[in-house]
Amino acid sequence: MPNMSNVKVPMPEQKPNIRNANFEEVSLGYTDDMAVEEAERCLNCKHKPCIKGCPVNVQIPEFIMAIKEREFKKANDIIKETSSLPAVCGRVCPQEVQCEGLCVRGRKGEPVGIGRLERFAADWAMQNVNEKPAKPTCNGKKVAIVGAGPASLTCAGDLALMGYDVTLFEAFHVAGGVLMYGIPEFRLPKAIVQKEINTLKELGVKIITNYVVGKSATIDDLFEEGYLAVFVGSGAGLPRFMNLPGENLNGVYSANEYLTRINLMKAYEDGAVTPIYKAKNVAVFGGGNVAMDAARSAKRMGAENVYIVYRRSENELPARLEEIHHAKEEGIEFKILSNPNEIIGDDNFWVKAIKCDTMELGEPDESGRRSPVKVPNAEFILEVDCVIVSIGTSPNPIIPSSTPDLTTNRWGCVVADDAGVTEKPGVFAGGDVVTGAATVILAMGAGKNAAVAMDTYIKGL
Repeated sequence: MPNMSNVKVPMPEQKPNIRNANFEEVSLGYTDDMAVEEAERCLNCKHKPCIKGCPVNVQIPEFIMAIKEREFKKANDIIKETSSLPAVCGRVCPQEVQCEGLCVRGRKGEPVGIGRLERFAADWAMQNVNEKPAKPTCNGKKVAIVGAGPASLTCAGDLALMGYDVTLFEAFHVAGGVLMYGIPEFRLPKAIVQKEINTLKELGVKIITNYVVGKSATIDDLFEEGYLAVFVGSGAGLPRFMNLPGENLNGVYSANEYLTRINLMKAYEDGAVTPIYKAKNVAVFGGGNVAMDAARSAKRMGAENVYIVYRRSENELPARLEEIHHAKEEGIEFKILSNPNEIIGDDNFWVKAIKCDTMELGEPDESGRRSPVKVPNAEFILEVDCVIVSIGTSPNPIIPSSTPDLTTNRWGCVVADDAGVTEKPGVFAGGDVVTGAATVILAMGAGKNAAVAMDTYIKGL
């Protein structure tokens, strides 16, 4: 009999007043019995709507049925048929608007905890299964992958399984892209990311770090070295700013720099080689997942007060509800309907305050969205000694500028179709470098599509 409870089996978590002072994972994961109990909520629907919401087409009811039958290894094997990074996706995918958003159980209660079950299956396999993946027979055809984020890792894995000789070029000193530098340890432990990457290495993928394509070598150079096709998955790591007075003061960070220093360079550890300013009062401009990550990280770095400064209402916050909920539990303060207009510095050019306009939502535009409008004579000052700007990112221009016939749009994104095909023969692209900043799972879907297109292209040479 199905478990007809209208709510998910609760996920064990660290208590807020404990976790906001450490970088250990917040959510602790299901036990075997918890996973089985949650799996029993799945109705195994005939039309499987949840699969339609998954960009990589994980066979969701099948892996949940395996968990229900306590065949945990089988569950992970099913997920791995289409997903290269299940332990990652189970933690950071926005399931609420994808697979779980289409779950039938969500009509009269909470949907099945698909993400929690995916995480459980992947974690169980990491802890209990030691067998290495079978290394495919190499066909001798070389392909190059630029970047080592989720799109690139997925593309590399799929091409390796097809038998290609895959080399991945990464600008940083470790592979993983945004999974390593952007998402904090307390949401995504880095050891898990590296275990997933090690699986790719076991398939034969070669990873070259500290290599900036566009500087160390161009895409055309890679073709001359014998690579038959190139996938560009270099992400969108160029931060945007608001061009406010005072943005050049000491104590102003982009969210990318702030999180990279903490996540990749371990600035929270004593004696870190790459330090970071430990502020007492921090303002984060923005309301997305990255803003929540930066605010929660600042709290863990010892800040007494951390403010999310967002110009719209709480209903318009683009961050996941889970991240907003966790941030509030951890003591992050939300200054909604507030728009910064100046960063004020002291005599030594350090941040000492921000000046903000109070906003209200105006009339709906043609799309139905209400734009924020400044309230007259309602300016206020908030005393802070650090500002983190988290209003979005763009692709780095290094690769397009070094490849004249690689077309970009007005936002600096590489132009490619849904299969990842660009206007330059033999060059494919996907993930944030094409779409702008988006989700891990959408980037993975783009990587899978590009791998198929690259295979078709090479077979036609």
